[in-house]
Amino acid sequence: MRGMPALSLPGSKSITARALFLAAAADGVTTLVRPLRSDDTEGFAEGLVRLGYRVGRTPDTWQVDGRPQGPAVAEADVYCRDGATTARFLPTLAAAGHGTYRFDASPQMRRRPLLPLSRALRDLGVDLRHEEAEGHHPLTVRAAGVEGGEVTLDAGQSSQYLTALLLLGPLTRQGLRIRVTDLVSAPYVEITLAMMRAFGVEVAREGDVFVVPPGGYRATTYAIEPDASTASYFFAAAALTPGAEVTVPGLGTGALQGDLGFVDVLRRMGAEVSVGADATTVRGTGELRGLTANMRDISDTMPTLAAIAPFASAPVRIEDVANTRVKECDRLEACAENLRRLGVRVATGPDWIEIHPGPATGAQVTSYGDHRIVMSFAVTGLRVPGISFDDPGCVRKTFPGFHEAFAELRRGIGS
Repeated sequence: MRGMPALSLPGSKSITARALFLAAAADGVTTLVRPLRSDDTEGFAEGLVRLGYRVGRTPDTWQVDGRPQGPAVAEADVYCRDGATTARFLPTLAAAGHGTYRFDASPQMRRRPLLPLSRALRDLGVDLRHEEAEGHHPLTVRAAGVEGGEVTLDAGQSSQYLTALLLLGPLTRQGLRIRVTDLVSAPYVEITLAMMRAFGVEVAREGDVFVVPPGGYRATTYAIEPDASTASYFFAAAALTPGAEVTVPGLGTGALQGDLGFVDVLRRMGAEVSVGADATTVRGTGELRGLTANMRDISDTMPTLAAIAPFASAPVRIEDVANTRVKECDRLEACAENLRRLGVRVATGPDWIEIHPGPATGAQVTSYGDHRIVMSFAVTGLRVPGISFDDPGCVRKTFPGFHEAFAELRRGIGS
């Protein structure tokens, strides 16, 4: 069995972003252990600093002085870079304070939708104005605290809208009752609820209604688990390579992240998968079967599956992933176009992609500035010589050292 030492992967982006919000909102000083250090999370931390929060950073820990009353400054201009969590969570956090706060983001992030969250905040009495296109950055929040009460939310485009409101709930005067009409990527909401519990808040659920009590958060020490979406590329590499084995410690049966469910897809395709209490191992058996997979709840790993699909023994059909069209790019079309460029036969629909097995040839992959496109097609490159990228550096969004780590994996599994 060709393997490599247990992989040390960066912390989860989703968990780091939520932890930064919770730490900023909590009463006291919170220590975050092994947070992800990437463009997105550094942007989030920098945004907190602009809002007047103290964030102390060492290589392995970040310390945040919480302010339950909201930002320490009465005015701020915050640049959210490319980060969707930054661009959605920070205006929500600022709304609980008192002052005027302007938010802007990169051209890529300006294109991504925000309107369901904007509408919900306005329904709660928040003075929030979009300066250019309605429902998109830039925006200004004139904050005077949030009373709370009932609100209805459509989270069919992004679960981050619901997470933002859940995180806000304990900072409101009355608490929140959030009625959800549609929800995508539900496991990410479970991450939010578990993390709120760690900071002292228990959310109740009554059918489609989430009931969030007022009263604020308690500071704590919080360890960030490795990023399961990032782990998917390394697990896929093992599944693609007969006799290869990859183990990721820190991701096991107790993991918060739903994207660890990607290994169940690999198991269905023929890989050997072992999920222990505190580690997950994937072994390549030499078999990679075609399948139909509903990836609504693990849609960030859709490109990973698309990237190994040409090497399956039968077509791979990925369904219920319409929300991947409003990520950093239209990921569904980006995968289809790049696979076609490699000579692979692909069909797509509004919320599905079907990839047929067949030989592939090397070509330059167009990244569309999307870290997940680059990391996914790096896995394809294990079997297809001559794959290159127009923007390999965009991986800094979540994993600045990805190319080095993947090259080490490649040597370890002898691919």
